[in-house]
Amino acid sequence: MAVAIPDCPAIANNVNSSVMATRPTIGPEGPGPQHFVIPNTRELRAQSVHRLQIGLLGLAIMLLLVGLANIIMDRAKLADGGSESAKAAAASAEKKTGNDPLAVIGAVPSPEATSVQNANPPAGR
Repeated sequence: MAVAIPDCPAIANNVNSSVMATRPTIGPEGPGPQHFVIPNTRELRAQSVHRLQIGLLGLAIMLLLVGLANIIMDRAKLADGGSESAKAAAASAEKKTGNDPLAVIGAVPSPEATSVQNANPPAGR
């Protein structure tokens, strides 16, 4: 895409530097390099398709990473499944002994006290 530049002595002699920032140099061997070429519709479409491809590739990679993380977490849960019953037994034994520090200092009612009150409702009701 050629840009027609009128013959101007200021451009040909490189006198005005502000004009040089926007127009290419015209020397004895012809016009100099043009720094900015307005893209045509084919180039704009190619850029849009390239951006779309990169975006979809990024989404696909993220989907694969999340799937891989999910598989790893499932395998870790399966491998840790045998010790799950031991953890549950230890937790129930801890609850039975009443090791609730807030209940010990009296900040909240103890679980045993609330279960006894629920088992023996008042006679008036």
